[in-house]
Amino acid sequence: MAKSKGIRIQVILECTEVPGSSRYVTTKSRRNTPNRMELRKYNPVLRKHTVHKEIK
Repeated sequence: MAKSKGIRIQVILECTEVPGSSRYVTTKSRRNTPNRMELRKYNPVLRKHTVHKEIK
């Protein structure tokens, strides 16, 4: 029996200012946010809040 894809999926958010310096894992709804997510999260390397974008 094939398992259907769930509505909520796990995504990785990566810092845009210094790529590779900070990553976060979160979940999003395919139905509500079909496009790539973009959130302001804390970057401990830079010690400030920066824009983090979803990567595949």
